[in-house]
Amino acid sequence: MPQVIDVCPLEELAPGERRQVAWEELEIGVFNCGGTVYAIEDRCSHDDGSLIEGELDEAACTIECPRHGSRFDIRTGKPKTLPAYVPVDTFTVIIEDDTIKLEVE
Repeated sequence: MPQVIDVCPLEELAPGERRQVAWEELEIGVFNCGGTVYAIEDRCSHDDGSLIEGELDEAACTIECPRHGSRFDIRTGKPKTLPAYVPVDTFTVIIEDDTIKLEVE
């Protein structure tokens, strides 16, 4: 059954900013892309690198893995470029009482 976890107040994650959240043994990257908040697993499916440390393209809503350059669509988790070809998990984002929350399982 899904759980809802708090991330931070919405005002603390301005457009273009990101934050890492740990839940159990999982690390999740939370991104504000042009005013919309998205969450993906913070692990490149190619080599397990931390995506949150990569270059964010806010216009395209993509994040580039700093290790080998794969770009992932933050909205869907799907890789846009090689060498990654397997998507990363995405998480439902809930904005409630001006607080960013994630639905996790």
